[in-house]
Amino acid sequence: MPIASSGPEASPPPLWRAAHVWLRDALELARVRLALLGVEAGEHALALARGLALLLAAAVLLPAGLMALLVLLTVLLWESHRVLALALAAGVLLAAGAVAAWLGWRGLCAVGWFAASRAELARDVERLRGSQAPR
Repeated sequence: MPIASSGPEASPPPLWRAAHVWLRDALELARVRLALLGVEAGEHALALARGLALLLAAAVLLPAGLMALLVLLTVLLWESHRVLALALAAGVLLAAGAVAAWLGWRGLCAVGWFAASRAELARDVERLRGSQAPR
């Protein structure tokens, strides 16, 4: 006849069950957040690759077009206004460089990396704080 066990081996204590449930929920939440982070990283990588490809095309085509335009302007004005033609060429190149630098800096500063993940984590923190202290 088997002996019935009535000691701590029979069932885990309530504290252990609660810790197990909490740990399982925390791991599931971390898994979901990491999946969201992975999706966002993929989206950012695609956007970055697309932007870099377009910037590379612009970096090749715009200077070539600008140089052709400046050569045309210089040839047209060479006989009558040599200094004006060269001054306009230098001014156009400097202005284009300044605008490109400003737009590039503004574009780099405007990137909101992983905004959705940060927002979700902030909501998780607020939910956890809300469950600990009654409002």
